[in-house]
Amino acid sequence: MDFLPHFSFNEKSSVLLIAFVHAIIFSALLLKKGLSEQNQASLWLSAFIFLGGLYLCPFMLGYAGWYSDKLGYHEFMFFVPFQQLFLIGPVFYFYVKSLLDRKLSLRKPDLLHFVPALLYAVYSLVVFITDKFILDEFYFYADGRDKDLAFWYQMAGLISMLAYLVMSLRAYFRYRALSLQEVSYADEIAFSWIKHFTMAFGLILVLRVLFFILNPEWGAFGSKYWYYLCFSILLVYISINGFAQTIRATISLRPQLLGSFAPLAQQASPAPDPSPVPEPASTEVLDSWKEKISHLFEAEEVYKKPDLTLTDLASQLETNRNIISKAINQAFGMNFNDFVNQKRAEAVITQLQQGAHHLNTLLGIALDCGFNSKTTFNRAFKKYTGTTPRQFIVKNQL
Repeated sequence: MDFLPHFSFNEKSSVLLIAFVHAIIFSALLLKKGLSEQNQASLWLSAFIFLGGLYLCPFMLGYAGWYSDKLGYHEFMFFVPFQQLFLIGPVFYFYVKSLLDRKLSLRKPDLLHFVPALLYAVYSLVVFITDKFILDEFYFYADGRDKDLAFWYQMAGLISMLAYLVMSLRAYFRYRALSLQEVSYADEIAFSWIKHFTMAFGLILVLRVLFFILNPEWGAFGSKYWYYLCFSILLVYISINGFAQTIRATISLRPQLLGSFAPLAQQASPAPDPSPVPEPASTEVLDSWKEKISHLFEAEEVYKKPDLTLTDLASQLETNRNIISKAINQAFGMNFNDFVNQKRAEAVITQLQQGAHHLNTLLGIALDCGFNSKTTFNRAFKKYTGTTPRQFIVKNQL
């Protein structure tokens, strides 16, 4: 039934229309939020969701009859490049990077990521000018097929998005590796949203591959509706959850530091590390640093500082942070985050053995020992003891 003269409502076009309107609304909300808060991540996500909404248009409007000569919109559908496949990947990538680096700024080399999208825009403009003004007849569209749905473009776009998904995952895993080596609260800055976001985007690409295999004629509507329905559901999920996120990166990964894992604090420090510095390689040197580190943790209980970092520890020991990192890795056989949380777990066990849990809650004890969340406390305690805190109490009859 047609409730509007220019849009044929049916179960397919209506469902996609709802997802499209949802995407436009959330894109506008994120744009407003990004501009008011000067939050780059919100701006990039706004762009991503807007592109997702446009991506739905050919099939949403197609099911509404816009490719038919009857409504007279077929030329509009042909000439407007709704599916910006070469732009979605870079926007996705820079959204992830903006979450990991609050001070991210685009450099000239970064603009190269947008060249394919620019070239496709130029191509679309050439098609429009040629067919509408120069030849005054369809040359590029002589076959009556939308160029956005051409197999070569869809396949190239899929490859592009897969490449940017891999690049985004690499940036995230580098961040995680850095956080585990640099701070004692890595779980709190693990960015579970990035994992969920990349999983949702990855699922979209998996579905695209699946539908390419099942129905390689991408321009034919047919069963493609089910792909666009799945895409709509994932787009709604991304927009709602992305808007709800207020996460901020504690460690900034500047683009030039992604390969070295050097933290922003190290880069911004006015006092450079001593140079040259000996590396803790020999058993004698390792034992020396192990003793110094152990003494500092036992005598001054530095693990009780919830936001303790590797730089803090190196400063107290008056040495290079790289030396401390290597000493902990080699002498204790673990990364900085696990090392500090193990010390905190040991402190909690000492408190439990002294009966502190009869006077205080387990969370209160954990916070006193340096943990800053219940989740991190439970995870670290179980990793160290193999049991939960309550199971430990029962097992040891404390």
